[in-house]
Amino acid sequence: MVLPAGHSKIVLTCPKGIAPYLKDEVAALGFPVIGTAEATVDTHGTFDDTMKLNLHLRTAHRVLFLLHEFDTNHPDTLYREIVDVPWENYLKADGYFSVHSAVSTDALRDPRFGTLRCKDAIVDRIRNKCGRRPDSGSEPLGAAVFLHWQDNHASVYLDTSGEPLSRRGYRKNPFKAPMQETLAAAAILATTWNKKEIFINPMCGSGTLAIEAALMALRRAPGLSRDNFGFMHLKIFNKARWNTLTKEAWRDTGSTLDTKIVATDIDPEAIVAAKKNARDAGVENSIVFEVCDFRQTPVPHGGPGVVFFNPEYGERLGLEAELEPIYTAIGDFLKKTCIGYRGYVFTGNLALAKKIGLKSSRRIQFFNSNLECRLLEFELYEGTQQQQRGLSPWDQEGP
Repeated sequence: MVLPAGHSKIVLTCPKGIAPYLKDEVAALGFPVIGTAEATVDTHGTFDDTMKLNLHLRTAHRVLFLLHEFDTNHPDTLYREIVDVPWENYLKADGYFSVHSAVSTDALRDPRFGTLRCKDAIVDRIRNKCGRRPDSGSEPLGAAVFLHWQDNHASVYLDTSGEPLSRRGYRKNPFKAPMQETLAAAAILATTWNKKEIFINPMCGSGTLAIEAALMALRRAPGLSRDNFGFMHLKIFNKARWNTLTKEAWRDTGSTLDTKIVATDIDPEAIVAAKKNARDAGVENSIVFEVCDFRQTPVPHGGPGVVFFNPEYGERLGLEAELEPIYTAIGDFLKKTCIGYRGYVFTGNLALAKKIGLKSSRRIQFFNSNLECRLLEFELYEGTQQQQRGLSPWDQEGP
């Protein structure tokens, strides 16, 4: 594929299973989608375009700007190819950079050796051209490089994100085991919530789902909460362009919601953490927080809207039996209190999902780290109480 002048391939990484939502985001921003895989979406653009992608994407983890790709079956060939890249044009000789990699090749016994050879090539190139070498380490806090080596093909990128984009910058109070921001955003997108409907999140924990919903409803770019990206540490960083992009993003951000977002939790400490996170995200005035058992969550009569549960999965030995009545109670709450809404339960436990006792209309596959999960959708209407219990949302076809 012949790209326009100044353009390069841009690879957007994401958690497994989220690519369809990322693809839609990329297209909505006006970028062409030239390829997709299980955990990547490919587009193309200029280096400055990577700043826009980092600023606006909700479901991506990294924005990788391709510098060079080549065939190799030996680490020495890898070194020679990478040392030919004009790194002095990108990395500061008196700066800091890190290299991360995804290596799967028979050419190496230890994949870490590929990372080391890549780092050696970059350092040697800059030292030969500039007379000194930059510092390097494992933390992606400054300039970052990404190496992908699969079988006999390698690609080297500028990692313009640095830290993963899931680290929005607002979740300083995680509280127990929160859902990752990118996963939360994708799960909300999967509900097809139109941002004018009510959004209710019982058992909210540290508030990630409610906060991501508020950011979407206000059209606030998720990158506005961050003050550090990998591209900021590169010699080709155009600060004036970045300032323009952020000003445009702030201008497009709404000041008030067209709907109501409610988040509740029985644990007062969870609500304290959620409120602090919402404040850091700039959406504390857009979410109604309340300490209560999920059964007492205020649900405006008739909807329409989304009621989203992310309960524990019972991964710890012996916990599953303790959670069975909770899942049963979630089903009772949905069918008795949430008529006119769409109910959603995100879980990684099939046995517990059966205890909800409602027939799902959709079962959407996700992965929480390596754990296969489902987002179960329940259409809640008059007569839902008569639906039979014990159906398997994983295997039974819904109406």
